[in-house]
Amino acid sequence: MKNLFEMGADFGVEIDKGWHSDNKDNPNKQTSTEVKEPNKHQLHFSIEKRRGKVVTIVKPFYLTKSDLQSLLKALKKNLGTGGTVKENTLEFQGDIPEKVRKHLLLLDYKFR
Repeated sequence: MKNLFEMGADFGVEIDKGWHSDNKDNPNKQTSTEVKEPNKHQLHFSIEKRRGKVVTIVKPFYLTKSDLQSLLKALKKNLGTGGTVKENTLEFQGDIPEKVRKHLLLLDYKFR
C-alpha cells in the first residue's frame, strides 16, 4: 500500500516535461501569432514612469517581428525619439502619445 502523505516529489514522471518553478513564465502561455492588417488593430496607449523618465507604450500589435521593427524604425525617425520593441508592444521615450497617434492614424491603424 502506497503512503498518501509521502513528502517529496516524483521527478520520474516530470523529467520528459521539464521542470519549471512557479514564479517563472508559464511554458503553456498562448501567444497570438496572427498577423492582422493595420485597420484591424485596436491599439491603446499607456504611460509609465521608469527611473524618473516617461515612457509611452502602444500595444497590442499583430505583426511579424520584422514588420514591427520596420514600423518602429519609421516612427522613431518621424518622431525624433528613441524607442524599442518588446513582444507585441512599441515603447517610445517621452510623453508623446498624441504625436504617435497622429503618425499611426496616417498609417491606417485604429485605436480604442
